[in-house]
Amino acid sequence: MDPLSDLLSLLKPRSYITAGFDAGGEWALSLDDLAGRIKCYAVIRGSCWLKAEGTETAIRLAAGECFVLPSGRDVIIASGPDVAPRPASEVLDPDSSGNVISVNGGGACYLVGSRFEVSGRHAALLLRSLPPLIRIRATGGQARLRGLIEMMMEEMREARAGSSLMAQQLSHMMLVQALRLHVEEQGPDETGWLAALADPHVGPAIRAIHGEPARAWSLETLAREVGMSRTVFAQRFKRKVGATPIAYLTRWRMMLAGERLIETRDSIAEIATSLGYVSEYAFAAAFKREMGCPPRRYLRETGGLSPVKRQADGRASDRVSQFPVAADDGAFLP
Repeated sequence: MDPLSDLLSLLKPRSYITAGFDAGGEWALSLDDLAGRIKCYAVIRGSCWLKAEGTETAIRLAAGECFVLPSGRDVIIASGPDVAPRPASEVLDPDSSGNVISVNGGGACYLVGSRFEVSGRHAALLLRSLPPLIRIRATGGQARLRGLIEMMMEEMREARAGSSLMAQQLSHMMLVQALRLHVEEQGPDETGWLAALADPHVGPAIRAIHGEPARAWSLETLAREVGMSRTVFAQRFKRKVGATPIAYLTRWRMMLAGERLIETRDSIAEIATSLGYVSEYAFAAAFKREMGCPPRRYLRETGGLSPVKRQADGRASDRVSQFPVAADDGAFLP
């Protein structure tokens, strides 16, 4: 898969709430429910102001614009930049999926979108690689996103048979399209993982790492892959991503390894070989360095299969036909 699909696969976002928000008059809410969650909303009518924790100024979003809140940091959403906020937990119903929540009688600002529960084991680390607030402006490239939003609103409004599942699937598509548009809007001076994907040199390097994580990549081979000198490539990659190319490669390999330890019956030796390590010892040392504990301890503490059970189940799986398992609650699966 491509790197953005890979990221969402490990995050495993599940659409938990799909709802509308209709506000009137002066209002401000402190979104204190973002930990372990991603919110993706579109401004359908009116406008609102957003200010993320750690940023100096609020930004105004008008009708046609979208925003994604992926980092877990607190955000204030309001009718104006100087309105004192109330905790959102005092106003919003956490179980109001499919409904429209009204504040002060509504009429001035209308939003629609979804809240995603993030269940991936590395979610906190992955989300820190994203900006606290992602804004998608109303541009010509938004036609597909607007179509998804309109379809979601129709499902919420008409409540036909299967509308809940339809809204869930549409919300996932809306999230991916919003992130895709954000990547495509990145300028040359932007930094961060999403900006790195858009970079004409760093982006191909990240795609090469994700495409072949087991390959014996070095700084020289990655630089050659994207047509740059080692020094210039290394500087550009670290400025964009915040880590060296080899550190990024190692971190990505260990995330894949952690997922396979839990989700598959592969032995540690098999996982090590599949990720390019010549010995289980070398793999275990890298895993401990990156993940904070050896693979077997990680396996125990995360509730995975024991080595004996994994081996027994592996033998059994050779004799039993395997059938695909449906994704739970619309989750993205690797």
